[in-house]
Amino acid sequence: MAKHTLNDVFDLILNNDHRTISKVISKIEFDLDINNELHNKLYPHTKNCIKIGITGPPGAGKSTLTDKLIDKYLSDNKSVGVIAVDPSSPFSGGALLGDRVRMNNYLWNENVFIRSMGSQGNLGGLNNKSQDAADILAASGKDIVIYETVGVGQGEHDISKAADLTIVILVPESGDDVQLMKAGLIEIADLFVVNKSDRDGSDRLVQSINNVLQIFKNKDKHEPPVFKTSADRGEGIQSLYKGINNLLNDRDRTGLLKQKKIERYKDRVLNLVQNTLINNFWTNSKIDKLESMISKLQTSETAPYETAKSILKSNHE
Repeated sequence: MAKHTLNDVFDLILNNDHRTISKVISKIEFDLDINNELHNKLYPHTKNCIKIGITGPPGAGKSTLTDKLIDKYLSDNKSVGVIAVDPSSPFSGGALLGDRVRMNNYLWNENVFIRSMGSQGNLGGLNNKSQDAADILAASGKDIVIYETVGVGQGEHDISKAADLTIVILVPESGDDVQLMKAGLIEIADLFVVNKSDRDGSDRLVQSINNVLQIFKNKDKHEPPVFKTSADRGEGIQSLYKGINNLLNDRDRTGLLKQKKIERYKDRVLNLVQNTLINNFWTNSKIDKLESMISKLQTSETAPYETAKSILKSNHE
């Protein structure tokens, strides 16, 4: 990519050149230098893209369901990008699960781009780089970008902030559906899917979810619908697809979709400012000072607050 000028890269992305898209996303993932001007030039071309989050426990069938939804979007002449956020290797930071292998039937389809990215220890399973990558895909003309994220729990509020619509997938006999409800999923879910519904206990799980939904409402007072699917059999996919589109259309009509995009913009700006301030603050001298202080902790009784105050004071010296 070094052979191309910024304008060349910009044009190649707008023309859906998958090789260039892949290289730019790799630069984002591995913290290689990317001219902010590229982001600025691309951003006006990202606004028409719909972003959908899919999350759930390991083994819930997220990738299979994503695969079936891709088929539906392609049938409607829409293009799709997928950011599959996998658990990161503690050593390399790379993605472990390899969704690109599992969804390789789209390898030569120019209307589909699938990329696995490591969560890099982010508790929400979705790091800021994933949103930057999604912007690249949106600018390339992808109508839909799907985030497929790891895990469930309080940290999954990240996916709710990044997506226009969040789908939570659960499976029967997980043994922890009540705990999952307590973990904050009601607040982030716009739509529930009970996958592998051919198993015993699927109706009971649907009833459990509906019972909890009667007690807790999410912040916009919308009660998330619950769908049953068996993704590996292709069952329930059409009903789910229709439900997703109906929900998005309703939110667009009521202005909630626009409000969500504004909230996402604000959140990203806050994160960018915070990260910039943190990176600028931690100079080598401050890191050395912190290391020096920590090395004396065995004999020191200084509280962490006092150490922090000392380091902050040095910022003004």
